[in-house]
Amino acid sequence: MDLIVVKFGGMSLGDGLRIKNAAKSVVNEYMKGNQIAVVASAANKTVEELIEADLSDRQKAEIMAMGELTSARLFSSAIESLGVKSEFIDPYNELWPIMTDSNLLNAKIDLKTTNKKAGGIKELLNQGIVPVICGFLGKDPDGEITTLEMGGSDITTFLMGRYLKASEVIFVTDVDGVMSTDPEKIEDAELLSEISAEELVDLTALSVQVIHPRALAYKDPSISAKIINSKYNDLSVNGTRITGPSDDNSFKSVTLYENPVSLIAVVGAGIPEKSVRLAKVTSSLAENDINILGISAGHDSLTVFVEKAQSDKAYHILHNVVIENNSFSSLSLGDDASMIIIAGSNFAGETQGIISDITEELQKNGIRIIEISSSQTTIILYVDSENGKKAADLLSEVFEE
Repeated sequence: MDLIVVKFGGMSLGDGLRIKNAAKSVVNEYMKGNQIAVVASAANKTVEELIEADLSDRQKAEIMAMGELTSARLFSSAIESLGVKSEFIDPYNELWPIMTDSNLLNAKIDLKTTNKKAGGIKELLNQGIVPVICGFLGKDPDGEITTLEMGGSDITTFLMGRYLKASEVIFVTDVDGVMSTDPEKIEDAELLSEISAEELVDLTALSVQVIHPRALAYKDPSISAKIINSKYNDLSVNGTRITGPSDDNSFKSVTLYENPVSLIAVVGAGIPEKSVRLAKVTSSLAENDINILGISAGHDSLTVFVEKAQSDKAYHILHNVVIENNSFSSLSLGDDASMIIIAGSNFAGETQGIISDITEELQKNGIRIIEISSSQTTIILYVDSENGKKAADLLSEVFEE
């Protein structure tokens, strides 16, 4: 017997027929002998228009909760109409699991208490009852309704999967899964059978979000997860499976690259505006088996980071490129540097704040940052080589707090 946590997005609950079909798909899995917990999103976002009025935070939270409260009740009723016991679980229910602080409109989840409260949901499942839990919502210590950050329903789903020790977590959406690219822009885009959590964070930061990137920080690496389309009315279809994350944590890891690094600056007017210049630099190094660790482009310069052991060879290769191309004027081999990699599954939406923490801590300790770059899951910075270990130790302490 498997325990499945399944989240139905708002589009999949958009009308009575869709709710009925969603309920049938849940009952079909239940009849196979599986335990199923449902997370229901709001069927629409019309209530959000009301919060523009001059309301208190408590009033806004209660209004924003209306969609999820309604969806959970309707979904639970639809399941029961098919002959299976169900109970809708909202913040007014004593079994409500998602506990938070008292920031009503952007609440922080109390993970320890939520883990304990998930035991009540497990008891329902053991009684053969299908719980339908409101997504996006929480409850503070005073019993007030709170709302989670963006992607709250996805966070609810991953947390329930983790704390119920689910066999599988399923996200039912209005798409077949994750595509190789936007099918509206390239017609022959293909469905990906699998994608890592780290890759999905980066992808969703730049395209349509089938799962909010912040929610992936709560995914248990040991639990299978997938994204499927509601149109099939079948929870067993393949869709796209999400693997990882590689580390079972939501905090940041700080790693000092083991080898010293050198930087080479190539100078030429308007380098980024002429892609052929960049191509000449990278291709010449690649053809000679020089591994590029990083690259940074300014208006009139291009900085390449390579391992110190390869720096002299790379320097001479790029000198030849400069001599042979009038678009370049000169180059220089800089001082040695250390490369520090900061990785985490929950950078989405907070990269700017994290970089601020990094620069503040290093400046306070007199460490010069040579270069810094970031993506949705990784921040890479270069510092003077003699300060590499010190910087890595300081940043490890910052992110352990």
